[in-house]
Amino acid sequence: MQSEDIPRLENPRTDKIQLDSVAIRFCGDSGDGMQLTGGQFTNTTAVFGNDFATFPDFPAEIRAPKGTTFGVSNFQLQFSKNEIFTPGDKINALVAMNPAGLKTNIDDVEAGGIIIVNGDEFSKVNLTKCGYPKNYNPIDDPSIQTAYQIFNVPMSRITRESLVSFGLGSRDTDRCRNMFALGIVYWLYDRPLDTTIEWLNKYFGGKKGNPQLAEINIKALKAGYFFGETAELFPVRYQVPAAKHTPGLYRRVSGNHALALGLATVASKAGKQVLYAGYPITPASELMHTAANLKHFGVKTFQAEDEIAAVCAAIGASFAGDLAVTATSGPGLALKMEAIGLAVMMELPLVVIDVQRAGPSTGLPTKTEQADLLQAMFGRPGESPCIVIAPQSPADCFDMLIEAFRLAIRHMCPVILLSDGHIANGAEPWKIPNLDAIAPIEIQHARSEDYADKEFHPYTRDTSTLARPWAIPGTPGLEHRLGGLEKDATKGTVSYDPDNHDRMVRLRAQKIERAATAIPHLEVRGPSEGDVLLLGWGGTYGAIRSAGDQLRQQGVQVSTAHLRYLNPMPSNTAEVLRSFRRVLIPELNQGQLLQIIRAKYLIDAIGINETRGKMFMVDTLVQRTLSIIQSETTRAEQGQEVGIGSSAS
Repeated sequence: MQSEDIPRLENPRTDKIQLDSVAIRFCGDSGDGMQLTGGQFTNTTAVFGNDFATFPDFPAEIRAPKGTTFGVSNFQLQFSKNEIFTPGDKINALVAMNPAGLKTNIDDVEAGGIIIVNGDEFSKVNLTKCGYPKNYNPIDDPSIQTAYQIFNVPMSRITRESLVSFGLGSRDTDRCRNMFALGIVYWLYDRPLDTTIEWLNKYFGGKKGNPQLAEINIKALKAGYFFGETAELFPVRYQVPAAKHTPGLYRRVSGNHALALGLATVASKAGKQVLYAGYPITPASELMHTAANLKHFGVKTFQAEDEIAAVCAAIGASFAGDLAVTATSGPGLALKMEAIGLAVMMELPLVVIDVQRAGPSTGLPTKTEQADLLQAMFGRPGESPCIVIAPQSPADCFDMLIEAFRLAIRHMCPVILLSDGHIANGAEPWKIPNLDAIAPIEIQHARSEDYADKEFHPYTRDTSTLARPWAIPGTPGLEHRLGGLEKDATKGTVSYDPDNHDRMVRLRAQKIERAATAIPHLEVRGPSEGDVLLLGWGGTYGAIRSAGDQLRQQGVQVSTAHLRYLNPMPSNTAEVLRSFRRVLIPELNQGQLLQIIRAKYLIDAIGINETRGKMFMVDTLVQRTLSIIQSETTRAEQGQEVGIGSSAS
C-alpha cells in the first residue's frame, strides 16, 4: 500500500475508522513478555465485549539465545464485532520488539498492514544475529516501506526516559518495554487501560507484594498510550465495536483451564473427589498447575515420578471407588498404554487426556498436531478398545471433560480425550454455565444388600450398556479379584478358556459400540446432502467451519461436519457421509481419520493434510477445496476415475 493510499482522518486522535475485525500479533524474544502482553490485550478485549480467538506460539527452549529467530515468542489475537472461530489468517498489525521477530513474522502480515517495531533493537549486531545480510536494515528497505505501514518507534529509549524518576537501570526498565508497546496498541485500537492497570495493581501490589513494580509498569503503559496520542506518527485510529453475545456472564478461558474447571465440576456433580495423577509434559503441564489450585473443590493432584506411575495411581484410585484422570501428551500416552490396557481388562472407569503435540519423539513440543488418533484407537496390546472423544475448541473442553467422565462411569471403561496444543493454549470467550443446569453424574456402586441372597459376580453385565458393577474393595460380601489376566465372563476368575476369551473380546468391543446410543448425532452445517462435505475433528473446527461459510458465500455448495466422538462415532455417521458425493478431511497429520473413515465406511474420502506445527489457514482450506473440486470435475469430464488414496497434502 502506497502512503497516499492510507486513509487520513481530520483528527486521528479523535476520529476513528470502524472495522469488523482485527488480527494482531505481538512478537519478540522469549523474555520480552509477549505472552503476557497478548494476554492483557485479550483480557481488555473480553471486557470490552468483542468476540476473540487467540494463538500463543512460543519456542520449546525456556530461554533461547537472545535475538535469534528460533527464540521468537508470538501471541496472535483476532477480535471482532462478529462471531469468529480462528485467530485469523493474515495479520493486520504486527508489533515486533526485535529484528528476529520481524524476520520470522513479516510474511504473515497483509499487504498494507501495520508493522510497529522497536527501532532501538535494530542494531547491526542484532540484525546480523538473526541472519539479515550485512549493512541491511529491513525497516529502511523501500520495498518493505512500500508494502507495509512501517512505524519505527524508539521503545527502549522512551521507556527508559519515562521511568527515569524511579532510578532503575536500563536492564530493569527494558523489562517494561512490553507495557509501552501495549499502551501504543491500546491507543491505536481505542482500548481502555483500566483492565490492565487493575491487573498490574493486583498482581504486583498484591500477589508479589511490591506496589512499586505495579507503579512502574503502569507508567510505562501510559507512556505508550500517550505516545500514540501525541507523537502524530499514526495517520489513523481504529475501532472494533463490541459483539452481540448471548446474555450471560463470560470469561476468557483456554483449553487447559477449561479442562481443570471441568474436573472441579465433575467432583461437585458426582459428589466424589477426583484424583488428577500426572507427570509434567508440554503442552499438558498447565492443566496440572491449574488443577493443583482446586483442592478445595474436590480435586486432588498427585505428581508422580513418571508417566507410568501416574496412570497406575489413577487406576488404583478408580479401583478404590474414586474418580480418576491422568493427562499427558503423545510420548507420555505411549508410556501409559500398557496400563490403559489393564484398565480395559479390569473394566474400570478412567479418563486419559492427551494434549497432542508435533512428534515423533520430542518433535516440536510447543507446536500443535493431530497425530495421536491412531495411537488412541489402536496403540494398546491386544484387542483393547477405548472410547475416544475430542473437544473442538477451548471452551468445549469443559463440556467434553464432563462427558468423558459420564461415559467412563456409564460404560465402565477408559475414555481418551484428545485435545491439542492449539486448543490447550488458545483462548476464547466462555459463557459460564449455570451449575444447577448441569445434570448430576450418577454413580451406583454395588451394595452388600443387593447381594444378600445371591453370590456377587463382578462381571455380571447391565443389559443395556454391558457395563459390569463397580464394587468398592472391602464391601462385605462383594469380595472379588481384578488383574490383567483374562476373566471368566461372569465370575471374574482367571480363565484360559479360548471360547471364553473370544466371548470377552467381543463383549468389550460391543460395550464400546453401545456407547453410541448415549452420544448425539453428527450435525451438518449447510445442506444436509450434496456435492462436498468437509469433515474434521479436534482443533481444526474453527478453520473448517470458517472455510465452509466462506465457500457458501462464494456460491460453492459445501457443507461441514465435525466429529467430537471418534470411537464410537455417532450412529448417523454413515448416513451423513453417504449423503455427499465427495468427502474431504482436513487434518494436522498425514491422514489418520482418513484411514479410519475409508476402512469403516468404505468412503473414498480425500485428505487435506498438513504437519507444520500450525493450524490450518482458512484461506488454505478454501483454496485447496476449490482445487480439489476443479480437479475432480476435470477428471470426471475426461472420464477418469479418482482412485483411493487421493490426497491434497
